[in-house]
Order: sequence, then C-alpha cells, then structure tokens
Amino acid sequence: MTKKRSKDSRVLKAERKVESEVFDRATLQILSKLIKKGILQSVDFPISTGKEANVFRATTPEGGYLAVKIYKIETSFFFRRSEYLEGDPRFKKIKNNEFDIAIAFARKEFKNLQICEQANVHSPKPIFVDKNVMVMTFIGEGELPYPTMNILGPTSEAELDSIISDMKKMYSAGLVHTDLSEYNILLAKDAPYLIDFGQAVVIRHPRAKEFLERDVRNILHYFAKFGYKKDFDQVVKFIIEQQKEQ
Repeated sequence: MTKKRSKDSRVLKAERKVESEVFDRATLQILSKLIKKGILQSVDFPISTGKEANVFRATTPEGGYLAVKIYKIETSFFFRRSEYLEGDPRFKKIKNNEFDIAIAFARKEFKNLQICEQANVHSPKPIFVDKNVMVMTFIGEGELPYPTMNILGPTSEAELDSIISDMKKMYSAGLVHTDLSEYNILLAKDAPYLIDFGQAVVIRHPRAKEFLERDVRNILHYFAKFGYKKDFDQVVKFIIEQQKEQ
C-alpha cells in the first residue's frame, strides 16, 4: 500500500517547483544585487504564480515588505502575448525570442506602473527593475497580501466607481490595462487596487480602443452578477471623453 503524502510534503514539492521555474543563475545574481544594494533583505514566499511570472513577498532591511515579480525566461506563453509589444511604439526593437520578450515585459510593466503612479491610479508603485526582475510596493495588511476580488467578490457600487475612475485616469495618461478582471484587482481597505500591468498598452497602440472596451465589458459583466449595473456605452464614453478634455 502506497503511503499518502503529507500536506507538508505536497507544499514543499510545490515550492520547489516554483523555485526551479524561476530561480535560475541570472535571476539569483539580480536578487543578490538587490540585497547588496540594501533594497531587500530576503525573498520570503510566493504570493502569486502565473504562466508568465511569479510574484514573491520580500522583506526589506527595515522590516517592511515589498513585492518581487520575476518574469519566466523559458516559456512560450510570451509568444502568444507578443501582440501587446508589437503595436507598442516604446518597444519597436524587441527581438522575437523568449529572453528578450521576458525582459521587455518586465521593463514594460515598470514603465506602466510609473505612468499609473503619476496619474494617482490605485496600483503598486514601481521600485526597481533589472532584466526579468521587477520590485514594487507590497499591497497588503501586516504580513499578508490583500485578497483578489474573485475570492471575496465586490461589496459596493463604490468599488466599481473606483475602478472606472482609475481606468479613466489611466486613459487620460495614455494607458489601457488590456487584461482587467476580478482576478487582478486587490481588495484593499481604502479602495480596489489594480495589478498586473505587463500587458498594458499606450493608447497609440492600434488595438487600444478594442482592449479598453474589453476591459470595461469584463468589469461590468462581473459586477452585474452582484447587482451593480452600469451602461457599457456610457462608461466607455466617460473614460474616453476625459482624454479629449485634456
């Protein structure tokens, strides 16, 4: 009879899988640089895992927390998302290989978060980027990150208004998220926070309007399940007209 694996052994195996996927020699060198610079003291544990990147909580020398996002180098997933780079005038010279695309997405997310910070969007603030490693502020309470909206669901129409307001601020600053959903919104105490900006595009992108409409449709459809409804055309008009006014 095969002995059933304990929960601890399954967790350990999962952690080792994440480590093997992310912590190659080059990435470890970057993390070592961050520690020597005094930005980090340690990388603690994964708080989000995905096809293109994993996010870890890290501790600072002062005892605070930051989030470290490490884009995976060896994954074909990037090639299916190259549409978010090809039409972006900021990344015209990116080569079509896994290494360059992974680095481009890290740089792209860092720049997109800089735009969001300047526009006062509820989102993480960028701290540092080097190759495929990006450091940003940790959105959480105490030692744990805030939950994503898909886990708890919305609690008020004010949350929907806050998200639409942030989409308007982004568009006015020349940016569209392109992949907005309940899975990349953190439910902080003061307001919902938008995350995962690696695929966000500038409004000069030829498909920017299409991506914006998709974001609006996704958010309105999700909130409608909980009884919070708004008109699609009016929301899109509200977001775009703000851009025209400035």
